[in-house]
Amino acid sequence: MRLLIVEDERRLATALARGLAAEGFAVDVAHDGVDGLHLAREQEYDLIVLDIMLPGLNGYRVCASLRDDGDDTPILMLTAKDGEYDEAEGLDTGADDYLTKPFSYVVLQARIRALLRRRARTGSPVLRVGSLSLDPGARRVTRDGEEVALTTKEFAVLEQLARHAGEVVSKADILAHVWDFAYAGDPNIVEVYVSALRRKIDVPFGRRSIRTVRGAGYRLEADGGRDA
Repeated sequence: MRLLIVEDERRLATALARGLAAEGFAVDVAHDGVDGLHLAREQEYDLIVLDIMLPGLNGYRVCASLRDDGDDTPILMLTAKDGEYDEAEGLDTGADDYLTKPFSYVVLQARIRALLRRRARTGSPVLRVGSLSLDPGARRVTRDGEEVALTTKEFAVLEQLARHAGEVVSKADILAHVWDFAYAGDPNIVEVYVSALRRKIDVPFGRRSIRTVRGAGYRLEADGGRDA
């Protein structure tokens, strides 16, 4: 899953990004409202952590602009202000939750997980591709009813394929969703994770569900047939 943090306190933004990345999220960071709004409009995010007191555009205006665009990405607002009117204004502009600084990182994590679970319930909570089942909220994968243990990055790659099951997903699309936009490493890292996924969700079950489409990317098929 990919998150956007819009926070002008650079040390806080860096700490949050590192912590959430360690939890398996791809995290992009902006330090002012203009850049934050631009990223939110250009990229697809699963959740936005948005400070209110920002240079350029404040968080209220960023949130209101996104909602006016029809963007329903969950937004968790952060602010140093403390008062029911500030909270009400944030929620009235379309924010989904509100957290006052200073806050516990554990609480922030819990709020993020709650918002992601809430969003999953409004859509399809479980992704099913043939005998393969993915629960994004619980980060749980099963095949033929048997649970398969995946790392956070493996799950993120598989989730991207499952959300576009039957379609070709390019290596660039996987990189953009699973790694942050600043990733400058070897793009062949995707091949490493796809190979790992095949060893875990295909080989033990005699399946060939992750197909390589030469020169285009990968396609997740419903079971993809059984090996003889």
